[in-house]
Amino acid sequence: MATVVLLLLVVGAFLALGMARAPMWAWAVAVGLLTLLGQSGALDGAEAAGHGILSWFAWLPFVALSLLSIPSLRRSLIVAPVFDKVRTILPKVSDTEAQALEAGTVGFDAEIFSGTPDWNKLQSIPPIQLSAEEQAFLDGPTHQLCAMINDWQVRHSLREIPEDIWDFVKKNGFLGMLISKEHGGLGFSPQAQSLILGKIASRSPDIVTIVMVPNSLGPGELIEKYGTDAQKHHYLPRLAKGEEVPCFSLTGPTSGSDAATMRDIGYVTRGTYQGNETLGVRLSWEKRYITLGPKATLVGLAFRLFDKDNLLGKGEDVGITLALIPADHPGVNIGRRHLPSGAAFPNGPNWGSDVFIPIDWIIGGEKMAGNGWRMLMECLSAGRAISLPSSATAGVKMMLRVTSAYARVRKQFGLPVSRMEGVEEPLVRIIETAYVNEAARAMTAAMVSRGERPSVISALMKYQTTEKMRRAVNDAMDIHGGRAICDGPSNYLQSAYQMVPVGITVEGANILTRTLITFAQGALRSHPYLYKEVQAAQNPDRARGLDAFEDAFDNHIAFSLSNATGAFVHNVTGGALVSAPDHAQRMGHWYRQLARASRSYAFVADLTVALLGGGLKTKQKITGRMADALSELYMLAATLKRYDDDGRPAGDDHIVTLAAKNALHRFQEAIGGTIDNFPAHWARPLMRAVVFPLGRRFKPASDALGHKVAKHVLQPGEARDRLTRHIFISKDVNDPTGILEVTLEKVIAAEPAEKKLEKAIRDGIVRRYHGIDWFADAEAKGVITAADVEQLREVESLVARVIAVDHFDPAELKPNYVTLGHNLRGNEALAAE
Repeated sequence: MATVVLLLLVVGAFLALGMARAPMWAWAVAVGLLTLLGQSGALDGAEAAGHGILSWFAWLPFVALSLLSIPSLRRSLIVAPVFDKVRTILPKVSDTEAQALEAGTVGFDAEIFSGTPDWNKLQSIPPIQLSAEEQAFLDGPTHQLCAMINDWQVRHSLREIPEDIWDFVKKNGFLGMLISKEHGGLGFSPQAQSLILGKIASRSPDIVTIVMVPNSLGPGELIEKYGTDAQKHHYLPRLAKGEEVPCFSLTGPTSGSDAATMRDIGYVTRGTYQGNETLGVRLSWEKRYITLGPKATLVGLAFRLFDKDNLLGKGEDVGITLALIPADHPGVNIGRRHLPSGAAFPNGPNWGSDVFIPIDWIIGGEKMAGNGWRMLMECLSAGRAISLPSSATAGVKMMLRVTSAYARVRKQFGLPVSRMEGVEEPLVRIIETAYVNEAARAMTAAMVSRGERPSVISALMKYQTTEKMRRAVNDAMDIHGGRAICDGPSNYLQSAYQMVPVGITVEGANILTRTLITFAQGALRSHPYLYKEVQAAQNPDRARGLDAFEDAFDNHIAFSLSNATGAFVHNVTGGALVSAPDHAQRMGHWYRQLARASRSYAFVADLTVALLGGGLKTKQKITGRMADALSELYMLAATLKRYDDDGRPAGDDHIVTLAAKNALHRFQEAIGGTIDNFPAHWARPLMRAVVFPLGRRFKPASDALGHKVAKHVLQPGEARDRLTRHIFISKDVNDPTGILEVTLEKVIAAEPAEKKLEKAIRDGIVRRYHGIDWFADAEAKGVITAADVEQLREVESLVARVIAVDHFDPAELKPNYVTLGHNLRGNEALAAE
């Protein structure tokens, strides 16, 4: 028994050393004491002739660790050989990769990669904060714009953005939200921009697109951050007022997600502009998928610049460069329109051949020539965190708002469909998604508002929120059934359903963002030591590189050992030894589980990068799962923070608990999938022993908990309003969503009278068939009162309108074959040209 206790103490001591990131000399002392202890126990009964020799061998680990505790020996025996090996096998980080890595900042993702998240850093991120001016704009012009929108007219009747919408958007400064007040814009915070875009998106995906693009990656932001004074003074006031409509041309036929391989080219040369000879660029390009392109008056263009005569003094291959070109400039061709998912927002190609532009049309002037990729990545790191997450989150909230109402109003089998378990299941998924997406959106927007450019977080937010929106829209469609698939003026789901693939595809297709960007860049950018080691290994000065590598390498070894031992301890103890924030109260358990999972993630991530190295990009199933695991932890952290920021409302703890259970289960599946499919087979048992020493313990939320969540949210009141805040809500009975809101309230109010009538029908006292006035019959038989009859008649009329579907004269649905034939001939002619 004493031996077992002693063994446990020894194991505990070594685990503690590992978790504490003990220096090498501390390990040497520990091993020396252990060896001495073992030797003294062995010598008590030792009589073997060779025992002395064996005892000397037992001291070898102590001797080795003692020698390695001497910095100069450790450097020559371990660090330098590893450094030289890494220098030979490490693939060079390209200029575009380096610019992408260095463009953004790290946020709470670094805490997850560290394995020991700092809750103070999480809580230091501000809650939703708007200035009085921003709030007034959200409640005033934004609400007015939403009320103006006729979605059916936009996406079907016109298949175009109406001019009165364009005029309102321009007049009220929607196109200049990110442009500073100094230059005539609104100068709104990213948080305000996110909420404004979200509110518009909840009404129309098409209309939000024309507002989103000028306030995202495009000429406005690029000029504001990098433009010359002349460019700022000329263009920014015009962009802010809508006098210029911008587009940004990046994607081409051969360079989609891999935009850095663009074939669009410019040569520095001298040419003539407005009758004067000047230094400039002669351009040839072909772009497509350019949003606002067909409507644009100002074309932002990305191209690769060459300068064979070195006129700029930057060498022959200057690099990717950005320029501003008026759409009516000679040689610029604005193509016809694409039709992405049948959407109405303007989108189309543009191209030019041998087009000369002055050198001062480069954004930032000639000094910024060749810096285009860095400029794009820096803007994208922030912009991708705002635009699509805001519209996707608002889309989910709208799905919750309308579906919760419809499921309560719509009856089948004598009861509201919301009370059927089969319907409750997808409803609860929508509730969870609405809560979590909004939590992550608000936290990420707050980070950007205080000046951060979270490149890894923006990537995971883009793909996670849009994927979750896709699931929520599908769930809403399923619950609405035939009501959802019959399009027409009263259909409030079709626009979202049609636009889902657009959000999935743009600003980095989700497949790419998930498998190549989030973890592959995150492992380098957010890891505390890895990128430092890469930079040191690629330093052309070997001596300086070795110095930097040694510091990072020593810390990395201690970091890795700490995460391995820490993950094992926390997984054995179920996170009991992890500290939670003092304010956590009932949510302390989930903070501890999040920290426990973070330790496991840091361990697996570290081992994944170490063992796969440069081959990481080809193991996209592995990196995709690691991106999913990282996403779940980040969004869980945001969920816990939201609960605190909202003041811990009664009943919301059920939503948080459900979200936490499901997030940790999905995390477990993702990290487990990584381990089960890890290319280095020998590492799988080690990973399982550390991450799952007692098996896979996280279980998804129970049906009973889901029922509590549904019951908490599906009634009109504070909970439903809180989960769908900051979207457009109408109470107009002539509006497709407005009549739904009014009907829900009337149905709830009429529930007592309805129960009396339903009981009488079940008992056979009243018959309910076409041709019979069952309300009058029930009143005559004393089942309900005259007031009940009036109330129930109104409810029946409203419900009939809510569940009705549109129908058309067949002639209205026939395509215009004359126009269609013209378009086909136009395509053939274009191809011939």
